[in-house]
Amino acid sequence: MINYPQLFSLQGKIAVVLGAASGIGQASAHALGALGAHVLCADRDGEGARATAQQIQENSENGAATWLETDAASGAAIAALADKALADHGRIDIAVATPALNIRKLIVDYTEEEFDQVVNLNLKGAFHFMRSFGRPMMKQGSGSLILCSSMRAVTIEPGLGIYAATKAGIAQMVKAFAAEVGGYGVRVNAVMPSIIETRLTAPLKEKQDIYKTYAGHTVLNRWGQPSEVGSAVAFLASDAASYISGSSLSVDAGWTAIDGPPTGLTQTRPSE
Repeated sequence: MINYPQLFSLQGKIAVVLGAASGIGQASAHALGALGAHVLCADRDGEGARATAQQIQENSENGAATWLETDAASGAAIAALADKALADHGRIDIAVATPALNIRKLIVDYTEEEFDQVVNLNLKGAFHFMRSFGRPMMKQGSGSLILCSSMRAVTIEPGLGIYAATKAGIAQMVKAFAAEVGGYGVRVNAVMPSIIETRLTAPLKEKQDIYKTYAGHTVLNRWGQPSEVGSAVAFLASDAASYISGSSLSVDAGWTAIDGPPTGLTQTRPSE
C-alpha cells in the first residue's frame, strides 16, 4: 500500500525560499516548515526573513529555519544563497522563488530604467535562480524548483504589459528548464496565482470598486490568501507531485477558466 501521508511530508528536506519576508514567499516558507522541512528564509528585507524564520521555529513541531539577507535582483547574491545552503546542509531538496515587481504603466509611458527594473528582478532573477539552484540539484540527482508566475502570463489588462511579459517568460523558462534537467531527476514547476492579498496588491485593495471588480473575475467571488498559494507550493515540493514537471499550476479561483466576470447569472440551488 502507498503511504499517502508520507508523500506529502517534507520531513528532513532542505528548502530555500527566496522572498520569504512577506506574501506568497512567507506563506510558502511557513507551509514547507509546517510539513517538516528545514527552511532557509531569504529576502532583501533581512529583518522580515529573520521574523519568518523565527515564526517557523515557534509554530512548527518538526520544522526548523534559518535566514539570510539576499537581493533577488543580484545574480551574485542568489549564487551566494545557494552556496550557503550547500555549505550548511550538503544538499538542497527544494528551492522556491517568489519576488516580483510591477510598475503599472502603459508601455508607451515606461522608461527604459523602469523596464530594466521589472525585467531584472522578475525574469533575470528567475534565470539566476534556476541556474544557481539547478546545478547542485543536477549533481545530487534530485530536487524540486518552484517559481512564481502569474495568471497575467495568459491574460492581460492595460498597464500590465511588461509585468505580464516577465511572468509569461518565467512560465516558458520553467518548461524549458524542466526539459533540460528532467533526466537528472530534478522537477521544475511554477504556481500561477490570480489576485492574492499581498504587499504587491495592497494599493488595489484600498480601492473598494477595484477590489470588488477583481473579486468578481473569479468564480469564487473573492481574493485569495497567500496561504492558499503556499499550500500549492508545498504540494509541488513534495513527493505527492513526483510526476509533475514543466507545469504552471493555476491558483486563481477560476479567473483564467472563464471569459470575463461570471455576472448576470441567477444563482440557483441544484435540483435534489
